[in-house]
Amino acid sequence: MPYLVAADLPEAPAGARFRALLERPGIVQIPGTHNGMAALQAKTAGFQAAYLSGAAMTASMGLPDLGIITVDEVCFFIRQVVRASGLPVLVDGDTGYGEALNAMHMVRCFEDAGAAAVHIEDQLLPKKCGHLNDKRLADARDMAAKIAAAIRARRHLYVIARTDAVANEGMDGAIARAKLYVEAGADAIFPEALTNAAMFRAFAEALPGVPLLANMTEFGKTPFFTAGEFEAMGYRMVIWPVSSLRVANRAQEKLYAAIRRDGGTQAMLEAMQTRAELYALVGLHDYEALDASIVQTVVPLGMPQRLADGVQSSGGTNM
Repeated sequence: MPYLVAADLPEAPAGARFRALLERPGIVQIPGTHNGMAALQAKTAGFQAAYLSGAAMTASMGLPDLGIITVDEVCFFIRQVVRASGLPVLVDGDTGYGEALNAMHMVRCFEDAGAAAVHIEDQLLPKKCGHLNDKRLADARDMAAKIAAAIRARRHLYVIARTDAVANEGMDGAIARAKLYVEAGADAIFPEALTNAAMFRAFAEALPGVPLLANMTEFGKTPFFTAGEFEAMGYRMVIWPVSSLRVANRAQEKLYAAIRRDGGTQAMLEAMQTRAELYALVGLHDYEALDASIVQTVVPLGMPQRLADGVQSSGGTNM
């Protein structure tokens, strides 16, 4: 129970734990976890880090991914995912929620909420999903200044610079931007919306020694690659940002259709997590046992006795 028992909490800051993952052999696989339950399920499946997608957060709120949610709303998601799983969490920081000072504020808020890492993109508001067209880019040096500001604000947060420039400025423009962002202090680079293996390899070859993040989102511009294939192309991290939300949304859609059609959930029982499975996953009995070990009524045995010096045996002074 990492949320309640201090002894179960990791001693190292979240950012340090994220860095430690990257120092191990192999690519770090980071599934999207759009809420605390998804994060808990990802941890149970064996993943060692989690991702919070801006698109998944906004969609779960019934909103489009246009950069219209606030830092405080994102921190609500960060806290529940960190609390539920205890995993180091990489968070989608969109454009930093403004300019340099706003990005610094975001870093402070995200760290305080428990985030391990953040990526910031070089789009202008209203920003779009990286796999859509007509994205507007920030000036490269303005973006570099924002990255430098984020680095100045962080204590341990791992800062990844995302570039959406491939569609507008081609590979050469995107690589030039990435190098500028590394010079500004970015810990890693996230080249968004690459469309084939050759582009992924070329980007890695152009930035030797720089940790790279790949985005394996469905229904976008990037064809399907496995984690092993991304690793072979030179990438250290891969995210599946919205997959958990897509699956959950489809399941809910079928549920509501069944209730409307059948007047009940009887046709959906086989697709449901049982009550016992839910309680086991959230550790209900562990919480009950913890509660029982702490909360115990102390019943006084009798009236406190007076002592010769006028002080009660309970430690209080006679009044």
